Order: sequence, then C-alpha cells, then structure tokens
Amino acid sequence: MMTPIEEKKDEKIRVGMVQVSDGKSRPRPARLVLTMEAVTVQREAPVPQPPRDRTERMVQITRQKVGGLGLSIKGGAEHKLPILISKIYKDQAADQTGQLFVGDAVIKVNGEYITACNHDDAVNILRNAGDIVVLTVKHYRAATPFLQKHADGASDTDSSTGDEHPSLHNRTLDDNCNSERNDTDSGWQSAWSGAEDGSRPPSAAALGAPSPRTPHAPHAPHAPPADTQWVDVVSVPLMMAYVTRYVFGTDKLRPGAFEVRGARPHVTTGVVHADEPAALSLWLKSIADNILALTNLQMKLFNRHLSGGERIEYMGWVHEGLVSAAQPWQTYTPRFLVLKGTDVMLFDVPPMNIAELAKCPETLKVYQTMFRTVKESETVDWRQHCFLLQASGAAPAGPRAGPRYFSTDTRRDLLRVEAAWTHNIVHSVVRLGKKTFTVVHLGRAAGLTLDWASGFSLSEGTPGAPPVWAYRFSQLRGSSDDGKSKLKLHFQDTETKVIETKELECQILQSLLFCMHAFLTAKVASVDPAFLASIQQSN
Repeated sequence: MMTPIEEKKDEKIRVGMVQVSDGKSRPRPARLVLTMEAVTVQREAPVPQPPRDRTERMVQITRQKVGGLGLSIKGGAEHKLPILISKIYKDQAADQTGQLFVGDAVIKVNGEYITACNHDDAVNILRNAGDIVVLTVKHYRAATPFLQKHADGASDTDSSTGDEHPSLHNRTLDDNCNSERNDTDSGWQSAWSGAEDGSRPPSAAALGAPSPRTPHAPHAPHAPPADTQWVDVVSVPLMMAYVTRYVFGTDKLRPGAFEVRGARPHVTTGVVHADEPAALSLWLKSIADNILALTNLQMKLFNRHLSGGERIEYMGWVHEGLVSAAQPWQTYTPRFLVLKGTDVMLFDVPPMNIAELAKCPETLKVYQTMFRTVKESETVDWRQHCFLLQASGAAPAGPRAGPRYFSTDTRRDLLRVEAAWTHNIVHSVVRLGKKTFTVVHLGRAAGLTLDWASGFSLSEGTPGAPPVWAYRFSQLRGSSDDGKSKLKLHFQDTETKVIETKELECQILQSLLFCMHAFLTAKVASVDPAFLASIQQSN
C-alpha cells in the first residue's frame, strides 16, 4: 500500500511513495517529489562508502568557473594535522568525481607534497593548481565523525576561493582530530544539516548526490534507512509539459496510473502507479495545476513581445487522431496548440521563445476554421473530451482531408480550448471588421460583404456603390447549400415578417460559410456585455 502524499506547504512541495514502470516491466517502488517547476522520480539506493583501507588514491578534478574545485579543507602543519577535506559541495567539481570523501587527507597536489604545508599555503596551492588538478589522497576514518559534527559550526576555508575564516584555526584539537568541546548534537544529524546548506555527508558521491530536499533524518517523511539514500532517477520540467493517463499514441486508459511527458520528446517520468484512487486524483490535479500555472506564465512572457492584436489566448497539448490504411483504429499524435490573434498554430514541439513561435510548421486562420466539440455519443473510440477542426480550402484527399479529430486529456482542458477559441473568434472578427467575397447574383458578378457592425450586404458595379440589398445578422433565419458553389440565404423582413431568399454562387463556398459562422458566433457571444467589454479592452 502506498504512503499518503505529504505536502510541505511553506515550500510548495508534495512527496509520496508510488510505483514506477516503463509500461512493460513490473512496477518498482519509488518516491515522487513534486515542486512548482518539476516532478522528480527517486529510487532508494545504497550510500556509497569511503574506502576502508588507507591506501593512497589519485583523483583528477576539472575546476569549474563557478564553485572552483567544490570542496573545503581544514587542518594544516600549524595544527599538527594533515590537510583534510571537510566539505564536498553538491553537484560541483569534487562531487562529480564520485571518488572524494569528507575525511580524505590531501597528500599531493599535481604531484607536489603538501603534508608539511600550513593551512594558508595549502589553500594557495589548491587555488593556483590550474584547471585540471590531480589530488593524491588517503582516507582517515577517525577524522570523518569530527568533520561531520562541525560541518555547520566550523568556518572553513574554501580551497576554490581561498575565503579565510580565522575561527577555524582557534579550535583545540587532539592528535585524533577530536575537539575538546563536548557537543550534544548528533554527528549524523549535523551531517544532514550540512547537506541542506550545500555541503554533503561523507558518502554522497558515486551513485549521484541526493536531492537537496531529500530527508535523511529518522523523523523525516519517507526517510530511507540510514545506510541508503534517495537518488534522482529522472526529473521532468513542468513548463509546457502534460500529464496523461492514456497509453502513448492510443485510446487505452491506464487504470490507476499516469505519465508526465516533458516539452521535449522522450522526456518522461515513466508510468507512475498509485494504488489509492484519492492519491491518484490528488497527484493528477496537483501536477496539472502546476503545469497550467507555468504555461500561463510562459504565455504572459510571450505576450510582452506581441501587440494587442497578436496576443496568445491559449497554449497547451492536444492529441490528433490519425487513421492509417494499415489499421482500422486511430493513432494519436501529440500536438501543441497555440491560439494567437487570428491564428491557429499547431507545433510538434512547444516554442520556447519568440523566434521559435514565429516558425510554426502549420498555421490556420481562426475565422476560416470550423471548431466543434464532439458529444460523448459521437466519439470514435475510448478517448473522451474530443473536438473537430476543419479549415476551409483543405485538400479533398490525403491523411488530413476533411475534419480533423482531436482529444484533450481532461474535460477542463477541453473547456479551456473552447473558451479560448470563442474569445479568439470574437477578437478576430472585431479586428477584421469586414470581409468581402466575390459571388454571382442573378447572373451578375457581385460582392457579398460580411460587416461586424452592419451585417450582410450585396454590391454590384464599382466599389462604393449603394448595396443592392442589406440585412442585419439578426435577420438571418437559415441557409442551405449544395456543398459545391450554390448558396441560399433566408432573411426575414423586419416589417412584413416575410422570409426573403437570396441565391448566390461562390467558387470558395466553404471559406464563405466558415467566415459566416465566425461572424455569427462573434455576434452571439457579444450579446454578453461583459464578454464584449473584455474583447474591446484587450484591443
């Protein structure tokens, strides 16, 4: 049975025990750590132990621009002590070797003995040893407990920077590196406290250092035994990621499990299994909320560089269903949908900056594209929360002919897409103002104009000539077409209430129909004064 999810409210972190698999093999116990920025899968691993013998070892370190060698030292000839490594800083140069430990005595630096050096000379030698440093070290187990115990209280000299701390030199030590002061704090507990402020206990190397927030103390939640530690297996950034319960590319819903997939291909947590339905729901909601918050933040950052008419109203993942001749069922491909200004943009990989946003592989116009949600009774397979998109002028043949079928992971996602689509339709129509299509009326060429302010009008002859007829959008009572070029519009006269039918021909009939739908949708939405005010305000 899984351990309940625990939340650290001050740090906005959720931690809980789960099981993780690749979707094929048997799930393994793991710990899931959720922060605002990432979700991390951790496994329990043995703590690597320092060498038990006292043989000399040679370790090569590559100095980093930030952090230098990534270790601190104590001791020196003036204290009748060897030069001892007192701290190793997580993820810095010394830690990355996996071969250095707190309690190692530095015998040589690049082949030069420093056993007779005082503390300051040793610091200068390490500081000026170059970018590639070879240390000859020997482990002193007797020194390790003392160095752990005073990891916080003692002020060290960092060998990479040479920051001097005279208080270190005033400590009274015996030949076995024991302090005359009798601290009541546990040495093991002090070592963990030191790890939280950037150092590590003596054994945090070979398998990878533990997460900075990984609890090691006995009272901490989900703490492993003292001889093991939590090691990061994979960490998935939540910026423009998505969480899904579906098996990738299919309509198969995983029972009691989910997967978090990152913005870049193949970045995934694996399949995370939760035994309790309540825990599963909480994980899904918490992860989805964090993804939404980060994606909205990225959307705001993009909008800082865009004009009012080009603002992004929606960004998020959808899944496009594709039918192949080789199989009777649909396969699903993740697509990143962006609704920006008048554009419907579909990416294979989310754009991370304005330059990538401008290189969209597929862009449609929202007022020339039909959007329709699919009822549950109309879905073609087990995927729910679906919608159709159809762009006018689409090729009559090919894999994307006709309406395109999309699915979202949750109903909330579908409602967000639908609301953003309506917002963009109104915004686009208000911005567009009017659009004229070339038609044939009573055997003569004419122009049918859709005007946001006045409605339908038909003009013949020179531009600016009085319209042959005009009707408001509210007078339209219906329409019919032959699917090719002929269109009938049925208007009601405001005074006589008589239905008047206007017959037209248009070579781009589908574009005309989709644009009519966009203008009518915008008019219906504008009945809500608050909605219209929000559109005008965004302009």
